[in-house]
This record gives sequence, structure tokens and C-alpha cells, in this order.
Amino acid sequence: MMGLMPSEETRTTTPPTVRSSAAHDAGKPGGASARAWTMRLLVLGIVLSALNLRPAITSLGALLEEVRDGLGMSGSVAGLLTSVPPLCFAVFGVMAPRLARRFGAGAVVCAGMAAIATGLLIRPYAGGTAGFLAGSALALMGIAVSNVLMPVIVKHWFPDRVGSMTGLYSMALALGTALAAAVTVPLTDTLGGSWQTGLALWAGLAVAAVLPWLPFVRGRVTPPGAGERAAETASRGPSPTEHARVEAPRLRMARSRTAWALAVFFGLQATAAYITMGWMAQIFRDAGVPAGTAGLLLAVTMVMGVPLAFVIPRLATRLPHQGPIVLALGVCGLAGYAGLYLAPAAGAWAWAVLLGIANCAFPLALTMVGMRARTGPGVAQLSAFAQSTGYLISIPGPLLVGVLYQHSGGWGLPIALMSALMIPQMVVGFLAGRDRTVEDEATR
Repeated sequence: MMGLMPSEETRTTTPPTVRSSAAHDAGKPGGASARAWTMRLLVLGIVLSALNLRPAITSLGALLEEVRDGLGMSGSVAGLLTSVPPLCFAVFGVMAPRLARRFGAGAVVCAGMAAIATGLLIRPYAGGTAGFLAGSALALMGIAVSNVLMPVIVKHWFPDRVGSMTGLYSMALALGTALAAAVTVPLTDTLGGSWQTGLALWAGLAVAAVLPWLPFVRGRVTPPGAGERAAETASRGPSPTEHARVEAPRLRMARSRTAWALAVFFGLQATAAYITMGWMAQIFRDAGVPAGTAGLLLAVTMVMGVPLAFVIPRLATRLPHQGPIVLALGVCGLAGYAGLYLAPAAGAWAWAVLLGIANCAFPLALTMVGMRARTGPGVAQLSAFAQSTGYLISIPGPLLVGVLYQHSGGWGLPIALMSALMIPQMVVGFLAGRDRTVEDEATR
């Protein structure tokens, strides 16, 4: 139902019967209550989907040592495993706008949640490293398309509340990330100590996220105000609907400096995030912190995003330049890495908090995607470009950390790498925060 909706300056073609039906529905008794129901269902779908966008990764991070032992993985292979998420996000994320134009964004997100559930259920029992990677890739494919389409859905349905809605789903995303990190180890112990069970149980949350999207799959609901817009624009042409073919000009993102700055910023913050999610618990465990406590520390890092993911997007939309926020987050990241190097166990809780603040570069990046384009199709194209290019950039980071860890026998070199990457992240983030749009650059 929730395809890519253009603004008034974007031309579309829609059958007249659809337009007149929308106009007629707007005047029906009970139309307001139906629209309120639709919006509540949509918000529920967004929140449940966001909750599912990271447990596949952080639940694995909490049990990485057990998975390595169970599957016989070396440190380098484990590093490859932690690089699979950005690889899948880059490969499959670029497909999301095209799939949304054809089937509707609601249908694609619904299918994405089903893919997450299936992948999480089968990967622990697929047998061997190859089967585990295949199941993970299926789940991550569902995460990838949902990652790209969330900013599009917000821009489409909540054009006047981009900051608050981005904050809401970023907050839910952070909550799901932290929840998986915190409770996977205790639940695994409660359920008999099997890492397979501990990983597979997160499939249930993904199944729940499928349900709110079912009414949107075949376009049975329309955005609020669609009927009014159809009636108002009848003399100028048809109003957009979910199944309309959007004739939006394709922007040449590679020509936009802003798009490139945002893509590199997205890639570097993703590198830091996936290194943190994949390896931070292991850093603490190697420093002598018990496994359960290490999982809680990772959860603290992730849960910092719950309040900040709501505050930062709202603050970002009120500022003409988001660069100062980028710099503040980067300083917190550098301080956290310094602490991990100097006193990983003694100051563990402080470093977890600082790195959690630094990880809020992710909701900031998503907010800037919505701000750096003027139209729904522009946001879709920018989101796909920034996320796919960014995740490609982030692929080597977690793998390199695994290689450095195995060959150096400690965490000094990996932490030095993390710190070094934070500097260019701050630079390109500052450039991406400038008040300009990709339409002004990518159509030249």
C-alpha cells in the first residue's frame, strides 16, 4: 500500500477511477475514524519493524564465542560473519526503491519481516558455517529493504513530522538492539544453554511484526488526505495513490557532493556500529568481564539510543546545520575508544555509555536523509544510494578487526583502527549536515 509518494511537483499517472474513488471515500461517514485507525496501525507497524532491525546482529554478538566454538570458526571467519550485515544491506538495500514502486512499500516491508523471521528460525539449525551464513543472509535481506524504506514511509505518511517519527522508529530500533544484547544470554541459560535456541527465539518478534503490514499489502488503505488531494487536483491531473506509476526524474546521485558526504558518513558510522555490535562484548570478556555482564554492557551501549534517538532527530530538524551534532557524537566515540584501550574493565560502564552516545550517529544519518531531499522519490533515491554505498564502505571494518585481533593477539590495533576511522566520520558528517538538497546538485 505504501509506495513512493511524490510531492505536487512530481508527475504521476493514475486511473481516473482510482481518483474518483478516493474523493468519494473522503466524504464517507466514519472516514476520519478509518484514517485514525490506519495511522495507529501504521505507527504500530513501524515500531514493531524497527524493533526487528538489529536483534539478528546483537543476539549473535552476545553469543559469538559460543557460536564460534559450536561451528568451529576462527577469529578471521568470525570477522567475516560480522561483515555479512553491511554486505547484505548494500546488496539488497539498493533493490528496495524498485521493489516499492512495483509492489508498494508496505508489501515490501511485510515481506521483509517474514524473511527476518524465516532466516532467524533456520540459521541456528542449518548445519555448519555455510548454512548459518545463508540463514543470516536471508534475515539480513529483510532488514536491508526495511532499512531503506523506513525514511521513505516516514516522508510519505508523516511529511510534517519527519523528525519526531524518525526519532520514534530510531528509538524502537535502539530498544530492540539493546533488548537482544541484554537478554539473549540469560534466556539462553534459562532455556537449557543451547545457543541455537537463544538465537532462534528472536524469530517470534519478527512474526509479530508481519501482522500490522498485512492490510497495506494490496493497497486497501490510502494515506490520510488522499481523497481531499484528489478532489482538489482533479482539474490539474490525477492524485498519487499507492499503485501509481511514479514518473519522477531519476536523480544522478553520483553528481551530488551532499549525497556522497552522507553516504560516506553513513558508511563510517555503520562501520563503528557493527564493530561495536559484533566485538564489544568480546572485548569486555577478554578483559575479564563475565559473559552475562559483557552482554549487559553491550545492552547499555545500545539502550543509550532509546532516549537519544528520539531527541537527536528532533534537534537536528530544528538546526540549519547538523554538523555540531556530528562533532559532539564523534568526541564521545573517541573518548570511549580511549577508555577501552586504557582500562577496559575498570571503566567498562562509562565506556559503554560513551560509545552508546557515539552510536546515535545512525538516527542522525537517517534524519539527514529525510532532510537532504525535497520529495518522496528524492528521499527514496537518496536513502538507497546513501545506505547501499555506505554499507559497502563499512564491509571491511568488522572483518579487519577480526583479522587484527587474531594476528596481534590483543585489542590494541583494532581499537586504534576504530579511533582512526572516527576522524573522517566527523569530517564528512559535518559536510553532510550543510543546509542543501540533492535535487539542486544531482539534476545539474
